[in-house]
Amino acid sequence: MKAGISHTKTPLEIIQLDEGSSFKLLHHKVTADNFLWDYHCHPELELVYVCDGVGRRHVGNHLSYYQDGDLVLIGAELPHSGFGFGSEGMHEEIVVQFKSDTFSRVAIPEIRFIETLFDQAQFGMCFYGYTKKKVGEKIRALPDLGSFDRFLVMMDVLKTLAASKEYIVLNESVSTYGFTSRDQSRLKKVYEHLEKNYHQNIDIGKVADLVNLSVPAFCNYFKRMVSMTYTDFVNDYRIKKACQMLVTNKSVLDVSFECGFSSQSYFSKVFKKVKGKTPMEFRNELIMKV
Repeated sequence: MKAGISHTKTPLEIIQLDEGSSFKLLHHKVTADNFLWDYHCHPELELVYVCDGVGRRHVGNHLSYYQDGDLVLIGAELPHSGFGFGSEGMHEEIVVQFKSDTFSRVAIPEIRFIETLFDQAQFGMCFYGYTKKKVGEKIRALPDLGSFDRFLVMMDVLKTLAASKEYIVLNESVSTYGFTSRDQSRLKKVYEHLEKNYHQNIDIGKVADLVNLSVPAFCNYFKRMVSMTYTDFVNDYRIKKACQMLVTNKSVLDVSFECGFSSQSYFSKVFKKVKGKTPMEFRNELIMKV
């Protein structure tokens, strides 16, 4: 067990591998409202591929929103929640769970490169770009394969991930994980409040009241729990919503107000900070892809 990760705080999920296989394969395709808050951990590594859409990832102490699907490798005993929470409409994901000793460098010297990948995975790794596209195509094929072919494809997938430079490490350390049931209850209330009220002015005093804390105590608590300020968290969520709206014919001004921003100039400033481009640049790139 890695230092600092406490199973007494974070619920431990028991995983049974598929019969005759080195993996547990899960293929979820359900409406997003069927997903519940489910922060947990397990000794197996987990590779999550969200086929499309938007939603929330919570891995370790990292919380953020994905767009256009997601590809995340979660290390052994690293707490995380289901990726369907906070998504919209139909949510489809394929999850592969496996034990680290399945790919023992002692038993199979040819795959020692995987050890470095697994070491990085203890912090959580989010893959993007060509890697996400290429690996996603391979993962999509897994449900239709037999156990031997599935093993070969997974070897190829892990080789691709190990060689890739297209990833973000989600946590800086492994020493701060562990959420009590009260922490989980508090954070769930905070998330749900934002998801219902992002389009209007959010009174941080009311949010603090939801979890029975003063405003200063809440701000410190939230940053300690998810490694970002509440203001940044709110802005990230609003920009995620704005990206969805920019696909429509709504004006940038309308989008800014519907996402809870007080002015278009402030909306553009926050949007560029989060996405690295202005709302119009984002919209024009979408048009060029059509």
